[in-house]
Amino acid sequence: MEAVNLFPLFLSLKVATIATVCALVVGLPISYYLSRSHHKWSDILDSLLTLPIVLPPTVLGYYLLVLLGRSSPIGRWLEETFGILIVFTPTGAVVAAFVVALPFFVKTARAAFASIDQQLLNAARVLGRSEWDIFFTVVIPLSWRNIASATTLVFARALGDFGTTLMVAGSIPNETMTMPIAIYDALLAGNKKMANILVIIMTSVSVVLLYTMKRLEKRMMRGENDALRRH
Repeated sequence: MEAVNLFPLFLSLKVATIATVCALVVGLPISYYLSRSHHKWSDILDSLLTLPIVLPPTVLGYYLLVLLGRSSPIGRWLEETFGILIVFTPTGAVVAAFVVALPFFVKTARAAFASIDQQLLNAARVLGRSEWDIFFTVVIPLSWRNIASATTLVFARALGDFGTTLMVAGSIPNETMTMPIAIYDALLAGNKKMANILVIIMTSVSVVLLYTMKRLEKRMMRGENDALRRH
């Protein structure tokens, strides 16, 4: 029996995890800004952030190649200053997964932030709370359920990305080949048996991870409800 190389699976999990953390760190302040701002620049920013949902993955990947390639100003600066290469490296896979997944986090978190009663925030300001304090002690606690759902959505989207990752990171075996690309590569080589095995592994791992994340979310909700009842 042909041995199954699990490197693409571990790389996919690593890429999805890093992309999710990055989306959480970057997406939270952007979502909050968009939920409170009515300036035209916020509409422009929102439109740009929505583009990865609308554009075909190949177009998005092409933009990233042009923007971050070694011949681009940003790519040259990253390579000469920090020695960082983006294109056709595992870092490129993280960047691609982050870009395609970020809009899903921003859309969900923004809706959660926008639903918070403005009077609560004004009351906190009257009490002398700073904006940072309000964000971490009022806004986040009131919207953590939606943020948790958004985080799960981002992880799932990043884990399954194919087109943009292929364009930016390529399909170098044991280096940049993620699980979706490995499945495509097996099909392209006519190895249907290996493709079936990889599909089953990918599906099983995804179901287990998403189920675990959902159970953790529900457990946290029960803990919060119990704490409210005790008070």
